[in-house]
Amino acid sequence: MPELLTSWGTAVVHLLIQPYYYIAILFIALYYRRQVALERKFIHVKLHSWGRETWRTVWSGLVAGLVVSLAAVALGISLTGTAVACIWVVSLVLMLFRVRYLCFAYSIGLLGILQFVLSFFPDTLQSGLAGTIATALREMDIPALLVLAALLHLAEALLARWQGARLATPLFLKGKRGKVVGGYQLEAFWPLPLFLLIPSGAGIGDLPWHPLLGGGLGLVSLPVIIGFSEMTQGLLPGRKSARAAGRLLLYSIVLLALSGLAAWWSPLTVLAALAAVLLHEALGWYSALEERSLSPVFVHPAAGRKVLAVLPDSPAQELGILPGEILLKVNGVLLTDAAQLHEALRMNPAFCKLEVQNRAGESKYLQRAIYDGDHHQLGIILVPEPDGSVTAEAKSSSIFSIIAMKTGASRRSLPSGGLGRAKDAAAEPKKESTGV
Repeated sequence: MPELLTSWGTAVVHLLIQPYYYIAILFIALYYRRQVALERKFIHVKLHSWGRETWRTVWSGLVAGLVVSLAAVALGISLTGTAVACIWVVSLVLMLFRVRYLCFAYSIGLLGILQFVLSFFPDTLQSGLAGTIATALREMDIPALLVLAALLHLAEALLARWQGARLATPLFLKGKRGKVVGGYQLEAFWPLPLFLLIPSGAGIGDLPWHPLLGGGLGLVSLPVIIGFSEMTQGLLPGRKSARAAGRLLLYSIVLLALSGLAAWWSPLTVLAALAAVLLHEALGWYSALEERSLSPVFVHPAAGRKVLAVLPDSPAQELGILPGEILLKVNGVLLTDAAQLHEALRMNPAFCKLEVQNRAGESKYLQRAIYDGDHHQLGIILVPEPDGSVTAEAKSSSIFSIIAMKTGASRRSLPSGGLGRAKDAAAEPKKESTGV
């Protein structure tokens, strides 16, 4: 035990002096910086601080990484250096297409399928670089790697349930009938430092990470990124993140069970690998189908204006106004368009009285003094008007869009006499659960 604890401590030191963990943190910082740009594009103010959110995900990812590492070590999951290299090469190649493909379920599932294909050609690829890679694929313990993927998705489910809603970004989306509606993008990433067992001398020279522990096994520090991505028009952010977390939890349990069966009976390995990929894709298809069956939540009623978001530390937050509630009256003025909110507040610059309909349909009456320096419109972000000109495209992020700070916003052309159509593809809700 003392040797193990010492090795863990040394592994942490090696993790901190290597650049790979910091590259993961830099990627996440760039992502949240782009999200702030997205918020400024649509609501002209930032709801989140990219520095604060980066720090929040780093420390929570650190805790999750330690828990997953303890579980992996307890289960005896071990990797060879060549296996680690193969996993990361496949993950990085897949990430060039979509960030969500960085998920270990895709890379390990694909490697399991390749291992199955190679089993039909035992005498091929015996020399050179291709032979080294083929040998590494044949020797991989795919069931154990799928168990690791299941543990990562379990951590992802818990983090999504815990932090998913607070990381949600309000968007203006194109609805089913071509009009602009409010919605939310729930997308978050966490850097996890993993500490896994590795056989000493087994391809260690190929690793950029430092293995530890004397004897036949060492500890290797392996930084990974996990995350999930959702977009919704039909649910509040809290409910959407809760449903996504529940499905991820179910996915991790099913994958864990299939991996255990594959470890018991090896012919099931290829089925478990296929299930890892196909079930992960099924999460996205099911969420998209669910969104299409739901009516948009963030649309204005005939009387009153619906709240899309509330700025943190604003008068509206202090008064307890929540997204999804309806602002009926301000200083006695019944709201029928967004411009009336500003005009009604100007009627009494020092004090405001509000009538708000909560999510249950009950009215509540609020009042507050207005001070110099208070947020514009009390910090209330209203649902967009149906003839708005800017919408977001609901598609998953690519590494290039994150680096280039592309927000994915498109401007609608509004010719006289009618509502124009978006020049780009329609932004119909599309869910992409990401276990990266």
